[in-house]
Amino acid sequence: MEIENTLAKNITAAGEKAAYDAACKRLLANKVILAWIMKSCLEEYKAYSINEIAEKYIEGVPQIAEAAVNPDEEVYDSGEQIRGVKNEDSTMQEGTITYDIRFLAIVPGTGEMIRLMINVEAQNDFYPGYPIIKRALYYCSRMISSQYGSEFTETHYENIRKVYSIWICSNPPKKRENTITRYYIQEENLVGQVSERKENYDLLTVVMICLGHATDDNYTGILKLLDVLLSSEKEAEEKKRILQDDFDIAMTKTLESEVSAMCNLSKGVEERGIAIGLEQGLERGIETTTLNAIRNLMETLKLTAEQAMEALKVPEAEKVKYEGMLKK
Repeated sequence: MEIENTLAKNITAAGEKAAYDAACKRLLANKVILAWIMKSCLEEYKAYSINEIAEKYIEGVPQIAEAAVNPDEEVYDSGEQIRGVKNEDSTMQEGTITYDIRFLAIVPGTGEMIRLMINVEAQNDFYPGYPIIKRALYYCSRMISSQYGSEFTETHYENIRKVYSIWICSNPPKKRENTITRYYIQEENLVGQVSERKENYDLLTVVMICLGHATDDNYTGILKLLDVLLSSEKEAEEKKRILQDDFDIAMTKTLESEVSAMCNLSKGVEERGIAIGLEQGLERGIETTTLNAIRNLMETLKLTAEQAMEALKVPEAEKVKYEGMLKK
């Protein structure tokens, strides 16, 4: 018996709210989606298939920044959907940084690890008071410095692992639509000719993926995939059809027994019911239903009360009331 897999369920649950921060993270945190991004944008994985990357080279369980957690806590594996912990770096001087999605990957042919981080910027202003590229480079620097004490100690800088910061911008300026740009360190000889081993300086790379519309020849591959996946205009069923037909991304999985099928089907029905109840609550504006919607978001997406109310666009004047109701 075939039922929808986790990615298909998340597409249905996201619906028109796919551009919301939490929904974006859940959709992008699927291993096959991450594998597509890695193959399309990271040179280490270009020669490998999507299935190989998803099954062999994504190490453990990448984390979604769903809530503040202990940065020393170890990651754990939950299967096809990527969830996780250890999603913040902090110092007493600089405070806490929470990453959207961060994970480890094995470099094919070497067995070595690199750290990858994917940030989702679903905002209309590509320049939110500062250049996003500088923030991306800062995040790379933090991922490198945070390796002290885990990847290397004292003066063993040879053990520093490469890091990537990948930014997906759904509403970039017109000139950046349907583009993928990479920023990295390279060697340049100013006087004389020398050649250092690349792995000794190629330690950080930023990739900017700027989505657009089906208006030019660049609208293909990962740019089309991500635009479809995160679209707030396409219906869930249309998204599933395109992802399955154009990108060979399965929307179903075959279970080994009817018992497993029924358990998972019940869970799927429950999740769809939550999504429908949430939408109805937003339309009706009924206090009790809104409260249930907040609780459902907190439970299913692991959001805080504040994040859930932000996603539901609860007016500031009403937040205190709902916070009190949640404590009862």
